Amino acid sequence: MAQSTNFLQTGMGIRAPGIFEPGARCRFIMGFASRWERKDQGPGFVDRLRGSVRTPTPLKSQIELANRQIRLLISQLDGTVNRIKQRDSTIFKNVVSSLAKHDMQHAAVYANELSEVRKMGKMVTQAQLAMEQISLRLGTITDLGEIASTLAPAVSVIKNMEEGLRMALPEADKEINEISSLLSSVLVDASTTGGISLNFDAANEDAQKVLEEASAVAEQRMKESFPEIPAEVLSQNEDEGLTA
Repeated sequence: MAQSTNFLQTGMGIRAPGIFEPGARCRFIMGFASRWERKDQGPGFVDRLRGSVRTPTPLKSQIELANRQIRLLISQLDGTVNRIKQRDSTIFKNVVSSLAKHDMQHAAVYANELSEVRKMGKMVTQAQLAMEQISLRLGTITDLGEIASTLAPAVSVIKNMEEGLRMALPEADKEINEISSLLSSVLVDASTTGGISLNFDAANEDAQKVLEEASAVAEQRMKESFPEIPAEVLSQNEDEGLTA
């Protein structure tokens, strides 16, 4: 988790979440309201004169964009899980077929391959579950305090899973970078313009809980969705390991 902590700490001080300077609280609330969501009231005279000036994207729009990209990534992960299931089914049939022919050598080879496929399946399922949790949280943000408590763990989760996600979905490398960048940008923007400070220990602890819960559920799903590798093949692999 040290890596994600360093990532989150860049450019920000460490204080307890939700603590604001007393004299700036009113200005902060008013400023955030305008940054959170800009309502279209139609262009006035001054607005038309300033038509060439680009206004900053409201935080809410940035969060919604990040959430749409996360939902797309979840869909891609779901497709990967289905392909892994198909691959698992094919290899498992090869294990059973080899056992029926009393070909323990090939059965052991297929069983080893099956174990690797299932490791990848668990990792992808865990990533999918963690992304779903982040998406749900992003959809419930209504104020700046929730941005701090939601985005900091979300950024940490994504940073921890980046390597595995790229292994499972190399074609989604650009989307993963964009999601991480968007969420980090919103977090920094909320911190600098709103005067908010973050509790990184709490953020990383929350991120770890998300990952652990996703891992536990992924493990259970694997047990329910994939048949057990025959015991005689596992015994054969253990014997070979002892004699190696």
